[in-house]
Amino acid sequence: MRLSKACWQTYKEIPKEAEIPSHQLLMKAGMLHKSGAGIYQYLPFAQRVIHKIKKIIREELDNIYSQEITMSMVTPGDLWKESGRWDLMENLMIQFSDRAGKDLCLSPTNEESVTDIFRKIVKSYKQLPVSLYQINTKFRDEIRPRFGLMRGREFVMKDAYTFHLDKECLDKGYDEMYQAYSNIFKRMGLDFAIVEADAGNMGSSNSKTHEFQVIAETGEDDIVYTEDGSYSANIERAETIREGLDFLEMSDLEEVETPKMRKIADVCEKLEVKEYQSLKSLVYTSIVDNKEEHYLILLLGDDELNEVKLKNYLGSTYLSMTKDEIIKDLGLTKGFIGPMNCSEKIKVLYDKSINMDASYIVGANKLDYHFKGFVPSRDCTNKKTQVDLRLAKVNDLTLDKKSKIKIKKGIEVGHIFQLGEKYTKSMKAQVLDQNGKKVNPLMGCYGIGVTRTMAAAIEQNHDEQGMIWPMAIAPFQVYFAVIGKSDETKSLGSEIYEELKTSGVEVLFDDRGQGPGAMFKDADLLGVPVRLTLGERDYKEDGMLEIKLRKNGEVKKIKRDELVQNILNTIKELS
Repeated sequence: MRLSKACWQTYKEIPKEAEIPSHQLLMKAGMLHKSGAGIYQYLPFAQRVIHKIKKIIREELDNIYSQEITMSMVTPGDLWKESGRWDLMENLMIQFSDRAGKDLCLSPTNEESVTDIFRKIVKSYKQLPVSLYQINTKFRDEIRPRFGLMRGREFVMKDAYTFHLDKECLDKGYDEMYQAYSNIFKRMGLDFAIVEADAGNMGSSNSKTHEFQVIAETGEDDIVYTEDGSYSANIERAETIREGLDFLEMSDLEEVETPKMRKIADVCEKLEVKEYQSLKSLVYTSIVDNKEEHYLILLLGDDELNEVKLKNYLGSTYLSMTKDEIIKDLGLTKGFIGPMNCSEKIKVLYDKSINMDASYIVGANKLDYHFKGFVPSRDCTNKKTQVDLRLAKVNDLTLDKKSKIKIKKGIEVGHIFQLGEKYTKSMKAQVLDQNGKKVNPLMGCYGIGVTRTMAAAIEQNHDEQGMIWPMAIAPFQVYFAVIGKSDETKSLGSEIYEELKTSGVEVLFDDRGQGPGAMFKDADLLGVPVRLTLGERDYKEDGMLEIKLRKNGEVKKIKRDELVQNILNTIKELS
């Protein structure tokens, strides 16, 4: 590509809302054009990256006999009503009616569409397993789109769906997709982690599921892991245990005055106990099958609640902290809430880390008062249920107590999970098994955010000057700058450019005639892995060209007759 012919413009200023490197650099490098909140146009150089990501995905999925299709972005509402998700997903998807009054939506995901295709084509177990995928535009109506492509409303995504006769077949297909995903991100040159995850609204709470997380300091997700690699999970899913807790022994229950002390830290300091020797009380409202119930959640005083675990345990379709007026109606005193003498209208859940026979500080449900010596097994009159509800934190132990956990930041770029018969059953998709009996096939679902992966690659690979693309997904492999105004130098530059192209090198030829400062600044901003420079003065002196690697700044001089082979070797080494 001759840069003089390119539709490309870099910018000195970046939008004020661009808070993270990928958003800033994609805009500054002229790879994105914003057309609305969370909606972007992909310009030529961004499109080259996207095409490379798609190509890698296609090759790996084709290798496991997954077949590509294209499903419509607009989906009939009737399909979503069949699955029961029309109301559940309404806050995430645009719903509208056509001129005939038929409900439609812009699909944020395609389980319903692919199940509809499957049930009309596949009738026998002999046609299974089936694996279909698409790479298409999706739309999710994010409440607050931000971070550029990381949390946009319109985006490009690869989603695959598999159908299986039984669990053994599903597990095999899942493992094949797991390996294909590993291959995809390895080929892209990204540092990533595979973690146990939560299925969210797309699957059931007990689905087998993993996320593929690109490691980056700006990641929104916390990854819980061990140094030896024996455990890795999204913090939403992570199960860990605490060690070294010195619980207080059972003692008499005593009411103590704690004026204006609504914070655990203040109460524990006054009573000279550690925070984990108190209990944190949280009140939540859950809706399941349109039935509303209220829960008092008890954690060790220095722990935090994992809302995903609570939602999954309760099977909630809606979960939120209880409103102040309801807390008051339940006979609880905000700031001094505790499990003593709770109303029968509220259910009590204790975290598993709590020693039910130890003594704790708890709220007295009375303004400016707490209890000392509260023992859950002795003093709680409500039904006592213990559940893993806490958020894992650094230095917790794995469940086998063999390793301490650490936490690092990641960006979710891929998610795979087993759906089971959730959609085939609700949408009556059936096949005949070996005995001629109608059964609902088991499904798997597998997604990769294509444009999100492009942004994640930048979050992981950049510096103050700009992007640093991995070779496999770089818009170009080589940035070729020619410094000099003589016809001889220009002619030589064109000759080298044509040789590189003929040899299969993806080269961006900067033939704009600018000074070296401007060219090198653009080269660094764009982040092409290899920079080749033909300097008129230097070439006349020693007949050498300069190769510089964007990632580590390594520089070497190359003779003209060794150039093409050296470039090819360099590309191979960086791939």
